[in-house]
Amino acid sequence: MTVSALPFDDFRKLISGLPEADRFAEAQTRSFLAGKPGQNGPQLGRVVEMAEWLSAWTGRAPPSVNKAQVALFAGNHGVARHGISPRPVSATADAVEFCAAGGAAVNQVCVAHDLGLRVFDLALNIPTGDITQEAALDERGCAATMAFGMEAVAGGIDLLCLGDLGVGNSTVAAALLAAMLGGTGADWVGPGSGADAAMMARKAEAVDAALAFHGGNLKYPFEALRRVGGREFAAIAGAILAARVQKVPVLLDGFAALAVAAALRAAEPTAIDHCRLAGLSPEPGHAKAAGMLGLKPLLDFTIGTGGEGVAAALAAGVVKAAALMASGAAAAAKN
Repeated sequence: MTVSALPFDDFRKLISGLPEADRFAEAQTRSFLAGKPGQNGPQLGRVVEMAEWLSAWTGRAPPSVNKAQVALFAGNHGVARHGISPRPVSATADAVEFCAAGGAAVNQVCVAHDLGLRVFDLALNIPTGDITQEAALDERGCAATMAFGMEAVAGGIDLLCLGDLGVGNSTVAAALLAAMLGGTGADWVGPGSGADAAMMARKAEAVDAALAFHGGNLKYPFEALRRVGGREFAAIAGAILAARVQKVPVLLDGFAALAVAAALRAAEPTAIDHCRLAGLSPEPGHAKAAGMLGLKPLLDFTIGTGGEGVAAALAAGVVKAAALMASGAAAAAKN
């Protein structure tokens, strides 16, 4: 096929010229945490890595996190009509309302760690196309949703936690990962929100049907994103790219966000260098994809469906602590 120049042209241009890490700031923070000359610094393990990562992508040494935010994008999927989830499609809107009311688990973690929380309702009353028979989104709709996702970095934030809400999203994530990393539906589907063996078989069949229907079009990452992704997938992609441009480090939460990361890395190998994986869900494909992408989770609490955003919010607390440790070490080095 011939990939049209529009409307993805701007995103192709953007992803080909992403800013690089600030290695000088990274090295400065490394020196702060190493201790004074002739002394052994504290053995802080991956805490040092997190502090260096913050400095590399914010350009601040020592690093600081002054305004962290969790952004959850909610979407519904036409493929859900194939009986791939034990939850009704209406459960997505219920989850959004629960967050809005302050009752979700992520609300409490955000309060504990002083994190902002935004939940984006992406036309829940209009599910995307059934990926087994049509594209989830047309090019214009996908690009517009990516642009909308870029709003997640508005307001001067300096740490972004990205996740999703959506019935059927684990099947869609499996399809996108199969398109980007290879394999069949059986290689990527898992229990999701509680699927039994028969439902998991239907999930795998749906993924295989989508791969067969879209065929060679899926070798183009942006095409794959719009054909077998969804609105929350497109919005997360836009948020990841905007965060890179704005020098905002990103914590990825959940199976869907990791599938988006795989698509962006396929488009540009360095596109997700500013991202870290917050944790792993019980989905077998989540750990498999993380390994293939070289992403090691910061936490391992096996948080699954119902805990959307929780792993990233918890990891954000650890990242904020790492920044304070580096700041303290920098202050001590001056004395």
